[in-house]
Amino acid sequence: MNRILMMIMAAGVVLGGADRLAGNRFGYGEKFEEGFRLMGQTALSMTGMICLAPVLADVLGRVIVPFYRAIGVDPAMFGSVLAIDMGGWQLAKELAADERIGSYAGIVVSAIFGCTLVFTIPVGMGMIEREDRRFFAKGIMLGLAAMPAGLLAGGVLSGLSVAECLHQNLPVFAAALLLLLGLWKIPDRMVKGFCVFAEGIRVLITLGLVLGAVEFLCGWNPVPGMAPIEEAMGVVASIGIVMLGSLPVAELLRRVLEKPFTLLGKKLGMYPLSLTGMLIGSVSPMPVFSMYREMDEKGKTAAGAFLVSGASLLAAHMGFTVATEPGMLAALTAGKVCGAFAAVLLTMLSAKGSGRAREE
Repeated sequence: MNRILMMIMAAGVVLGGADRLAGNRFGYGEKFEEGFRLMGQTALSMTGMICLAPVLADVLGRVIVPFYRAIGVDPAMFGSVLAIDMGGWQLAKELAADERIGSYAGIVVSAIFGCTLVFTIPVGMGMIEREDRRFFAKGIMLGLAAMPAGLLAGGVLSGLSVAECLHQNLPVFAAALLLLLGLWKIPDRMVKGFCVFAEGIRVLITLGLVLGAVEFLCGWNPVPGMAPIEEAMGVVASIGIVMLGSLPVAELLRRVLEKPFTLLGKKLGMYPLSLTGMLIGSVSPMPVFSMYREMDEKGKTAAGAFLVSGASLLAAHMGFTVATEPGMLAALTAGKVCGAFAAVLLTMLSAKGSGRAREE
């Protein structure tokens, strides 16, 4: 499966590169170029945390490791509170007692739960207009409720048994339950709390980037033990290479599925734009947040639910996995796809059919 996915990405590179040489006649060349342009934004959001991950693992390990061992959970699972490309993988691998669980926590769980915690919720709540936040929050709650489907699928393909997945995810399930209750009972306070948390992560990332750059330029760093910035930038470059192909592929899928989405939207009582937003969300959640005002109510909820597991699969998360642990690509893909599908299905089952579809 890994080889098939890589061949698809390579085909996307050829498609985008050929269209760029032809003057971007079909729009795929623009997506090809966008993959490279996104490297700067990607580097800014993750390089500093990658540099700091060994230091954080050392500091946090003194507190986290004894507690996790006391409940029989591998300390690597603590790494899943950060996104896969914001230090989650590095932290999980540094703390891991079992290499298999370190890979599972750092790739699969970080890409689902960690990404939701430190990126999707704070950024989404900040970008989405106030009147639409309740639909987004409801979607996040449904996505968290469906999250075990993705975690189990990814865990099995990571070489873990179902029992191991359930046991190792006890802290994640507990945290998800608290999130569910908070978003249900005190959504405004939760928004403020997530904004503070996101700002703290931003400060850490910036400090790590500054310290890593100073060490590279001067050979001096007041915080010993950090990973070299060149190593972090190598990961960013690998992600950029994957996005050269994944973005043209996503654009091709969007065009191919435009008419089917219109028909499916009618049957589901949802605007076609809402379905398109989910596909775009598998590349990046950012455009989805800006599209929220144009979606129907059911679509807004479904998009929020989808993003819990499905966010960034075809771009940053796939690229990061190829750069770090390509053998985990099948587990990542299965986990995010199964979780996203279960979330949307749960949304459809819980909906009362209030939305009406229309043709775009």
